[in-house]
Amino acid sequence: MARIRFPHPLTLMVGFVALAAALSWLLPAGEYERREDAATGREVVVAGTYHRVEAAPVGPFDALVAIPRGMVEAGDVIFVVFLVGAAFTVLDRTGVLGRGVDRLVLRMRGRTLAVVPAVCVLSALGGAMINMQEEFIALIPALLILTRRMGFDPLVAVAMSLGSAAVGSSFSPINPFQVGIAQKLAQLPLLSAAPYRIAFFVLALAIWIAVTLRYAARTRTAPEAMEAEAGADLAAHPGGGRDAGILLLVLATFAVYVYGILRLDWGFNEMAGLFFAMGVAVGLLGGLRVGGTVEAYIQGFREMAFAGLLIGFARAIFVVLQDGRIVDTIVNGLVTPIAGLPVALSALGMMGVQALIHFPVPSVSGQAVLTLPVLVPVSDLLGLSRQVTVLAYQYGAGLTELIAPTNGALMAILIAADVRYERWLRFVIPLYAGLLALGAAAVMLAIAVGLR
Repeated sequence: MARIRFPHPLTLMVGFVALAAALSWLLPAGEYERREDAATGREVVVAGTYHRVEAAPVGPFDALVAIPRGMVEAGDVIFVVFLVGAAFTVLDRTGVLGRGVDRLVLRMRGRTLAVVPAVCVLSALGGAMINMQEEFIALIPALLILTRRMGFDPLVAVAMSLGSAAVGSSFSPINPFQVGIAQKLAQLPLLSAAPYRIAFFVLALAIWIAVTLRYAARTRTAPEAMEAEAGADLAAHPGGGRDAGILLLVLATFAVYVYGILRLDWGFNEMAGLFFAMGVAVGLLGGLRVGGTVEAYIQGFREMAFAGLLIGFARAIFVVLQDGRIVDTIVNGLVTPIAGLPVALSALGMMGVQALIHFPVPSVSGQAVLTLPVLVPVSDLLGLSRQVTVLAYQYGAGLTELIAPTNGALMAILIAADVRYERWLRFVIPLYAGLLALGAAAVMLAIAVGLR
């Protein structure tokens, strides 16, 4: 039987923009009333206020105009991809990154598979703490050097980075952009039920690492040859103290950025500026001089351009749905039937609805402020714990990041790693189903033990 072959990601994005425009002609326009929420500082919907409004169908030309508008709205993310990605191109051009990987390969001789769980854990912690995703787009070239030198398939780089981060953020007890916002909206104490979430976080990550390790081992090619090549390259270009200094500078940059996020409320713009400065410093310290550093930046911009464009196209889909005034219609149509279900089924229904809503609303924080104010009153009426409602949102929305073609970060990373979308789906769909089942079990257990 012939395998399904998906169109090119850019074709998919344009198709979804066209589909969103078509839906604006087919679905009735409607909106919820909104209010400013003091706890989150965001506009949230008011439950029970959905009403029809004047239709605003999006025509073909307006749909085309939504594409550059999407790029403008996603500008901070796009420039992170350009500036951080180009900084790592500079690092690669100095040869320091390659030599560092070679040393790692030789140190881990015969044990290089241990790199997979190590990177998975670090990526999952990034997802759990700061909802890392787009940041990995710029790191993919470095991860590809690591995976290729160790004989792994490029898909392993995607699974170790974005895949692990999505699992980490979905099961996180502390992710401020997901569970943090959701608990505020549900009027729950921050970090409430954290031990419960941590237990399922460990289980989910263990499942993800086990399957990724199995795939890496099964598809690995000639590790001994890779180790010999690494040794030969190091013998020809040994590097020295300058390499160590540059790598320390890179690690220090990451440390400053994490501190900025946690303590100084930094965002994408600060990250872009910080890593741009790092790239300049690395180029000069690495002996590229001003001219060589500029050339490396230009090469990096070229390599990251398509990934940045995909993020803008993905945002354009949501722009069209907003212009057509049908985002709230979709949410209302999916949420309303849940109110008539028994408690346990309504909890699972919430999880399924959150997964479906995440396709047209590919922002976990945006989805929280859109759906939680509607679902929390429904859960109160049904006698369902608000904590369970938050869990259903976390697992449903967060795990769908692994498969949604409207997730610009996912599509950009797949492009950067040269992994076709359908190939990724063949790997991830069984994992996605298994992790959803784990999330459903966590929701059912939370109901059984009366988690609050």
